[in-house]
Amino acid sequence: MTLRAVLVPLAALVIFGLLWELLVWANGWPNYKMASPSDLWPAFWKFRWLFLEYGWDTLWRTVVGLLVAVIFGVGLGMIMGFSRLMRDALYPLLVGFNAIPKATVVPIIALLFVGQHDMNTILIAFLISFFPIAVSVSIGLSTLEPEYRDILRSLGASNLTIFWKIALPKTLPEFFGALKVAVTLAFIGTNLMEIVEPHGRGLGHLFDSGKISADYPLMFAVLIALALMGILLYYVVVALEKIFAGWAERSPT
Repeated sequence: MTLRAVLVPLAALVIFGLLWELLVWANGWPNYKMASPSDLWPAFWKFRWLFLEYGWDTLWRTVVGLLVAVIFGVGLGMIMGFSRLMRDALYPLLVGFNAIPKATVVPIIALLFVGQHDMNTILIAFLISFFPIAVSVSIGLSTLEPEYRDILRSLGASNLTIFWKIALPKTLPEFFGALKVAVTLAFIGTNLMEIVEPHGRGLGHLFDSGKISADYPLMFAVLIALALMGILLYYVVVALEKIFAGWAERSPT
């Protein structure tokens, strides 16, 4: 990773914080109406142990839900990518399911599995994030040039060999692009469940506590913590992309 790749995002974050601080100052908003960046550090420090504990609860459940989404999404994408019949049958179902607001699904999941807090949170993170992965893998495989398949089959290659040698590498750029989107969606699902089904764990519960007590600096501090965790996972995906699909990256201009 170059120095530019580190400094440019950090500079953007600093500029964003300064503009936010300036906006609050210019409008004269009190912190019970709109917290400013200078209000956040005291909230972080005051509740630092809760941020560590609840942040870990949110992070590991989000990561597990994302991993399940990757496994299921890749499997489903392979089925749709290699079979036109399955693609025509499953695509409308996936689009229809994804069109349902997940905030309406959360109470249903909470009622179906009462008391299973970890499973509920992981399940909603999975349900909200697998769609882009499945679609990207499906599109990548379905657009595989038939000449490659014909040449390899004429040389005696099996379907499994064709998948590992041609289909999988071709799909990796689309897969990692979808995974970057799925990371943010998984965090949304996790926090929806933590807020709708409060059970004393996760940053969503801490946000809800701040809302109940009208502690706006705490609420905004939770939002910033979630954003930073999302950025962290995003760059983990970027690092994996450079390892496994770095060949697809265009040279910077």
